[in-house]
Amino acid sequence: MTGHAFTVLENTWISLRDGTRLAARIWMPDTQDRLPAVLEYLPYRKRGGTHARDESTYPVFAAAGIVGVRVDIRGSGESDGVIDGEYTPRELSDAGEVIAWIARQPWSNGSVGMMGISWGGFNCLQVAALRPPALRAVISIASTVDRYNDDIHYKNGCHLSAQLGWAATMLAYQSRAPDPALVGARWRAMWLERLEAEPFFLEEWLTHQRRDGFWKHGSICEDFGAVQVPALVIAGWADGYRNTPFKAALGLGDRAKSVVGPWIHKYPHFAWPKPRWDFHGEAIAWWKQWLCKEPTGVDARPQMRAYILDGPRPALRREQDPGFWVAKTLWTEPELASFGISADGRLSAATLGQGVGKVHHRSPLATGTASGEWFTLKPDAEMAGDQRGDDAGSLVFETAPLSTAQTFLGQPRLTLDLSSDGEAANLIVRVVDVHPDGAATRVSLGVMNLTHRAGNETPAPLPRGATVRATLELDACGYRFAPGHRIRLALSTSYWPTVLPAPTDPGVTMDTATLTLAMPLLGAHERIDMPEPANPDPLPRYNARSPSETRRSVERDLTTGVTRYKIYEDSGLSEHPDHGLATRDVREEVWSITEGDPLSMSGACRWECIARREDWAVRTVTTANLACSATHWLSAGSVTAFEGDTPIFSKRYEKRIPRDLM
Repeated sequence: MTGHAFTVLENTWISLRDGTRLAARIWMPDTQDRLPAVLEYLPYRKRGGTHARDESTYPVFAAAGIVGVRVDIRGSGESDGVIDGEYTPRELSDAGEVIAWIARQPWSNGSVGMMGISWGGFNCLQVAALRPPALRAVISIASTVDRYNDDIHYKNGCHLSAQLGWAATMLAYQSRAPDPALVGARWRAMWLERLEAEPFFLEEWLTHQRRDGFWKHGSICEDFGAVQVPALVIAGWADGYRNTPFKAALGLGDRAKSVVGPWIHKYPHFAWPKPRWDFHGEAIAWWKQWLCKEPTGVDARPQMRAYILDGPRPALRREQDPGFWVAKTLWTEPELASFGISADGRLSAATLGQGVGKVHHRSPLATGTASGEWFTLKPDAEMAGDQRGDDAGSLVFETAPLSTAQTFLGQPRLTLDLSSDGEAANLIVRVVDVHPDGAATRVSLGVMNLTHRAGNETPAPLPRGATVRATLELDACGYRFAPGHRIRLALSTSYWPTVLPAPTDPGVTMDTATLTLAMPLLGAHERIDMPEPANPDPLPRYNARSPSETRRSVERDLTTGVTRYKIYEDSGLSEHPDHGLATRDVREEVWSITEGDPLSMSGACRWECIARREDWAVRTVTTANLACSATHWLSAGSVTAFEGDTPIFSKRYEKRIPRDLM
């Protein structure tokens, strides 16, 4: 690495107007020049949390003359106080104060950028909409412009199991102690304050099951015009947040540049599947252009750059996906190729309005176990697997083997008339690439709670037995179907555990003559090369004191009809060589459902978080559980904290929350 030498300030206090102090780690170039700065603002702990990825990026920025400021949100890491939720007005207001603090520093040139992945990708767009004067540009990765439909809570009225998993994660993360080496003797009082007052996020999320003001807050799609600074918006096809670059490009217009690669939920310079992308080079050019007014050409880049997947096969681990990069100067709504159902049951572009009549379908409740995770952190079983097993529980239509390749980029759309004998039902739609040997790769997924057929703000029960029209937009895809492959459309009423079931399981009757699948054509484009990182292994190595372990399995009891989906993740004990803090996180998650009984659904999560250094050791054990009745969601959680082997705190959460047509 060449360029500026720099100093790392391990902990700097930023005082807010109300007296709260936020903890910052700063990478400061060694120069007398006034410098731009980039803020990343998260609840994941700058020490013992995101340090590996921080240490892969901010030294590179500092060497390029850009100050890196990594701040722990109020109530997390070493920052004072207690967190009050996800993307709350207080969180965003605090961020505005931090940006103003940065701009006031004697080393600052007055220009601040903000970036992040996931939480930090969300809040940088949300803060941009508040227009703090010193914020000049953002880079948002794996984020959303619509908190209701493109996050881990709900999707088109469907209840995602990831909501429980994420609530369990945040309960565990927020229960961790601050580091005494940074905050001193008050660490224990700070920890007890958090343990006593931290909310169980699931309880709040479950009280907002439709797209109300709670979700509109922080959803910049409510007013794209509020974001006036340039935004580089990045996502990966293997992640749940793949729609945002397309929506941002349409909503923000020439203020947005979008990039979509093959990646999981990671920064592109170390993400899987490969090819990776030189994120550092692009980011430095972005910051130089907008924070230093140095012409780097990023303003002239195409608005949309996307990696077109060229028939990747489902695999136990996808190290590299075949494909190619394309660019479109401007992103506009794509031209659509429409497919319907022919009289002989084929999916075909030439048979709109034919079909095979009305077909009643009810999927086995455990259909969906190859769905993978909502947001993926590893390129293994967290990614959607071979869809053949799930297709067996679905109503399936497919094309004849293709004679020529067909390439798509954008969001597919399905329209269908249907009816049900129940007041609520889910419809899941998948577009699948069927390889010549029968292997089935999921290309796009769409879900709808049919009580939300007219919108997510005002759901209404299905009129029993009456025909209604459902139009749903599927997740974006960039995909080439090769000659000899087939395009499969799979329709199911279950996709468990990704989507939690409705309280009854009536199935749906579909009028196949009305079915239209509209696929977004790639259209005019340019083939491009995207530079890969010079360093193929950019993450720092720490001292491994115990190995990591991952297990994921599906158990089916053929006697009782119970299916269990089990996850076990052990990060291993890792010690940072510079300050000696060792951390380990163990996550266990079990979902269960009994065939024929949607009310048997349950999810149970357990986290154990360990931190230690020499003669100091702390540990928390947290649980989060979700079950249901016909009328209520039944949520429960617990936190137990230990200093050494001595329990010092325990708390339980329990609530019954009415189901809202879900």
